Amino acid sequence: MSASKQKSIVITGASTGIGYAAARLFLEDGWRVFGSVRKTADADRLTQDHPDAFTALIFDVTDEAAIDRSAAMVREALDGRTLNGLINNAGIAVTGPLQHIPMDELRFQFDVNVFGVARVSQAFIPLLGADKSLSGKPGKIINMSSVAGKVSTPLFGPYTMSKHALEAYSHSLRRELLMYGIDVVVVGPGSIKTPIWDKADDTNIEQYRNTDYYPVFERVLHLSKKTGERGMPPEQLGRLLLDILRNDAPKWRYAIVADRLIMWTLPRLLPTRMLDKIMTKRFGFPEKV
Repeated sequence: MSASKQKSIVITGASTGIGYAAARLFLEDGWRVFGSVRKTADADRLTQDHPDAFTALIFDVTDEAAIDRSAAMVREALDGRTLNGLINNAGIAVTGPLQHIPMDELRFQFDVNVFGVARVSQAFIPLLGADKSLSGKPGKIINMSSVAGKVSTPLFGPYTMSKHALEAYSHSLRRELLMYGIDVVVVGPGSIKTPIWDKADDTNIEQYRNTDYYPVFERVLHLSKKTGERGMPPEQLGRLLLDILRNDAPKWRYAIVADRLIMWTLPRLLPTRMLDKIMTKRFGFPEKV
């Protein structure tokens, strides 16, 4: 494919999991992929397999200067053409009881999952078509949310808050970018088999040992890891992302959930007070005496 006709995309968090799987699928489909990683070594697998089509962008989504440098690099590589897509995939999951969680952990959750998306989007929106000096069709932004963007669970409050905020951000951004023809799509998956679940073992649960939440939190972390191990493969989600970018008129939101009835449909239909009781019982919260 000639360079002028090759489609291009930026994917954040491309070193593992969803981002890595999506990058591979886009490369196999003939796209030019710019993938953000935090370390040069993380890009080696994709660079070795696709040296002419994959370009590593070295930045953390909390580093505005590094993001801007990467956007300038992509602009130069595109040589006057628009960027076809941006997938805001990089994210973390901070857990803990909201009554006790340190404010710096809560701030960091938002700095990555919400402000990080905003930083990256601001840097690349001109390349997606807001810069009218570029030639080509306007591109799309896909923001990676979660079931947690619609359904709140106890002890996942920081993560759930960030994904609810991301959904609100996406709605406003989509309506603001209509004037440029740039679309914003939200994808809210259920459990995906990615390394994010392995990090449950790294959670500093000891800081909550002297609280009423400690025994419940132990159980919740164990359940979340088991749920992640049974999650759908990231390649399945990667194929959906590719389909969205190929589609001229995609839906504004996609919920890709394995146990759809239990994990998606019922929680959004049941009365809130009933759902409160179901969730706290499932997670092993003690009943008030």
